[in-house]
This record gives sequence, structure tokens and C-alpha cells, in this order.
Amino acid sequence: MPDYIIVGGGSAGCVMAARLSEDRDVSVLLLEAGPRDTDPYIHMPVGFFKMTSGPLVWGYETKPGREIDGRSMVYPQGRVLGGGSSINAQVFTRGCREDYDGWARDEGCAGWSFQDVLPYFKRSEDNDLLSGPFHGNGGPLGVTSPSPHPLTRVFVQAAQQAGLPFNSDFNGAGQAGAGIYQITTRHGRRCSAATGYLKPAFGRPNLSVRTGVTTTRIVVEKGRAIGVEIVENGRRALLRADREVLVCSGAIGSPKLLMLSGIGPAAHLREHGIAVVQDLPGVGQNLQDHMDIDTVYELTGPYSYDKYKKPHWKLLAGLEYKMFGKGPVASNLVEGGAFWWGDRSETTPDLQFHFLPGAGVEKGIGTVPGGNGCTLNSYHLRPRSRGSVTLQSADPSTAPVIDPNAFAEPYDLARAIDGVKICREIMAQSAFARFIAREHIPGDNMRSEADYQAFARQAARSAYHPVGTCRMGMDESAVVDPQLRVRAIDGLRVCDSSVMPRLISSNTNAAVIMIGEKASDLVRGNRASTPPQTQEAALMGSTIAPPRGGASQSVSTSRLLIGGRLPPPR
Repeated sequence: MPDYIIVGGGSAGCVMAARLSEDRDVSVLLLEAGPRDTDPYIHMPVGFFKMTSGPLVWGYETKPGREIDGRSMVYPQGRVLGGGSSINAQVFTRGCREDYDGWARDEGCAGWSFQDVLPYFKRSEDNDLLSGPFHGNGGPLGVTSPSPHPLTRVFVQAAQQAGLPFNSDFNGAGQAGAGIYQITTRHGRRCSAATGYLKPAFGRPNLSVRTGVTTTRIVVEKGRAIGVEIVENGRRALLRADREVLVCSGAIGSPKLLMLSGIGPAAHLREHGIAVVQDLPGVGQNLQDHMDIDTVYELTGPYSYDKYKKPHWKLLAGLEYKMFGKGPVASNLVEGGAFWWGDRSETTPDLQFHFLPGAGVEKGIGTVPGGNGCTLNSYHLRPRSRGSVTLQSADPSTAPVIDPNAFAEPYDLARAIDGVKICREIMAQSAFARFIAREHIPGDNMRSEADYQAFARQAARSAYHPVGTCRMGMDESAVVDPQLRVRAIDGLRVCDSSVMPRLISSNTNAAVIMIGEKASDLVRGNRASTPPQTQEAALMGSTIAPPRGGASQSVSTSRLLIGGRLPPPR
């Protein structure tokens, strides 16, 4: 009987399996519904665009959204060892200090301020270039500062012409500005949580990893989780845990599993004939996600990665990667980006941008006339809309009902439109003049506010950052406490993106890995092992205000070029 059963071999699950099994006196069993991460496209950074469908994702779609013209959205969630870290675009961003301080100050999550979590971010990180107070070296997660495509450099220049300062490190003192993303790769290959954390731990006799195992229910006896019910090769079995069951199935899978186990909103469970073990109304509620909108441009020539779609260029790229581990195959495609303001009353940037020197990468976005294009997308970082994950059936094999409730709050739609306008402003700068033939999406005929609203409703899609459905806190609607223990159930914790009380202001994978790191210490009762925090806390200082007429102290001004048509916030 293992001491710990971890349900879900995604980003957080891999971290926890590796960290908990460092203690030779405990035994750990990791269960993953999907296969091992042997698909070669996983390990090639460029391969992420093939991962939004197929056998390595759950194949979810959202409930048709009222405010997005009744559309459903594809909702890829990893179903493979490594989870999201095996299929994502590998962008490494943490969010800003204010995100985590808000968790601690406003959401009742003591121990989760930026001062508290920064040491865990650093412990996870093996940065190939950066160090100092904000970065770690020698950790399991490879983080690379890549050499970007020439067109990505043009984007950064254009953003500066539009009024955004250059930022050399989005994970440093502040996010504001444009620059090059750090990515989770090592030596030209994806560094997922499975690769960075789990693979080095495979030889430990106290760690067992079982793939192809579907967990159908958490078994609770007398108010304590004593194990899980699984299906493996068509056979049902009960696995017992001596100490704790640790649920790491993500913002969709974790609430689904809790509800199938009788832990959730009592009335909803009874509707599906599930015996109520514990009435927790917050399970499945509070779903938050970033709603991404793409703008796509036709180029005047073969200036993007699109040229490698042709057979002879594809062959050359493959040879370069095989021989040297470099070139287009080693690119995550999402090389450059920016953080800036839509709502100028906000303290920190509330919009994020990703530039891709290629077109048709994201599902549903086709190629451009002539075949050579580029993409700039944006999303509002702190949506006010809240959605839900509910059961469609008591059958564990049935997908849940996923309702992001996108743009339910008009404020979110307004900020999404801000993002589209800034995208167009950046792409209209002189740095792009000789490269851009025309705007393909949304097109030159979009001018009025009504046009922008219609486009946003029609084009918005998930950025694949769902969080919040097993919210952490101390109030009655919280599902877990700040120790990540499920309320009123002993021996059960949830340790993944679902515990975030509020969505962070960036891509989410780095934060999920941090949660896995911190959760491991919480389970071990070993918080004293956390590195000292005083230096980092002092260096962070007070809240960084938006720039007024120039760059703040949070950004490098080495390439600052103000003078475009997009003014900084006032």
C-alpha cells in the first residue's frame, strides 16, 4: 500500500511524484490516464501545434457560449504524462507580484504571497542565461532564452515604435513592455515536468508510475479518503493509500473527479444519482480562462516560418535539427510578446500578446493567400467573467460540461477589443512596412466599435489557461484551505491549477509547477526547507506604477523607442 496516491500525471503531479519520492521512507504511486510521453512531436518544440487534437488530449469542447455567438470552443487538456507541460507552447511566464499578493491579501490564502512563492519558482528553474534575485539555476525545469526569428525581432521593434518599452525579462521586476519570451526547453528539446522532474526519478524503488489508468472515484470512509477506484485494461480495482490521496487532475479533471466521488454541490450530485459524501458548493465553480483573439497578416514574401511548409525547406529544417539540435524545429514559434494596458486605471498590465512568425498555427486559423504570414494574438489577463465545470452524467467516461461563460461581463469584451486595437497598432508600424502585404484577419473593413465587438465575439477562443474550479481560501465557498486540504475530508488534497483563487496575469504552466513544488512541502510538513525570502522580498519593493512618459524601473530601457501612436497609460 503506497503512502501517497497522486491522481494525474500532469505538470503538478509529476512535480509532486518526484519531490515526495525524494524521501526514501515513503512510497508514492502516480496514476495517469494517458500514455507515456513517447510521441516524438512532444519533444520537438515546434511540435506543439499538432497537440490540440488527437490521442494526447481529452478532446473536450465547451458549452456553446451566449456572448460568443453561440459557438463551442475546442478545449485541449493534456492526457499524457507531463499533462499540459507536454503539449503547450512552452512559454515561461509567472505572472506579476500583485497576483500572488492578492491571493494572500484578498482571498484568505496565507502563505501564498509573492514573497512566499518566489523561492518555489526559483527552486524549480534551471535558467540558461538569467540568475540573481528572480531566477533559479540548477532546478529540474529547463528554461531557455532563445535566439528569435528575424521577424520576431521586427515585432519587438514595432512594439517599441508603438510606445511599448523594451523588456529584457518578463519574469523580473515587472512585466510591462515587449520582448522575447523565455521557454521551457533544454538543449533544443521540450523540458516538460515529465522530462525535468519525473524522468530522473524513475529509478527510485519507492516510486511507481502507472499510465493508462483511469481514476473513477475517490473512496471516502468515515470522513477520510482511503484510496481511489480505478479502471485499468477494462478491470475495476480499489487502490488504498496509507497517508493521503493527492488530486492533480487539473481545472477540468479535478472537480469532475470530486463530484463523481460525492464531493461537490449536493443538489447537482443528486440530479445525477450520486450519493453525497460532502456538500461543497464551490466544486466546479469559479472557472476562469483567458480568451485569446488572433490577428493574422499576409506577408510580402517568405519572411516567416511558413516557408518551411514546402518539402525541400522542411527537409533542410529536419536535417539541421537532427544534426545540431537547432533551427525552426527547435523553435516554439511563440517567440516574442508583450504585456501592456487596456484599462489604464490598472496598476499592472492587463493585456498579454504573443507574436508568431507564421500563420495557421492555432486550430481554426487557416493559412493566408500566398502561404506566407504571421500572427499576433492578445487576451485580457484578469477576466471578471466566471464559468463552471459540471457533470453531464455519473458515468466517468462522459465528458463534463465546460462553460467558460466568456464575455459574460461586458468589461471583459471591452478589454478584449483593446487588445485587438493594440495588435493592429503594432502591426501598422514602420518596422513592418516592407514585410506586410495586408491584414488577413480581421481585414481592413473593420472600423466601428460594433465591428470590433462582432469580431471579438466571433473570433475569441480559449488560451488553454483554465483555473479556479477547486478554489483555495478560508470562506464557505472555498474547496481547499491554504494547505490545499479539501474541506471536511481528511487525507485528501487538490494540488493543481484548480486551486488558484484568481487567474494569474500570464501563461499558467510555470505557476502550476510552483504549486506542485509548494504542495510537496505542505504534504511533507517541511516548509522550513524553503530558501530564505528576505532578499527577494526587499528587491521587489512596492507596487510598480504604470510608466508615465517613459519606462518604469521595472523594464530595461536599452532599446526604448517612444514616439509611436500608442501612448503609455496615464
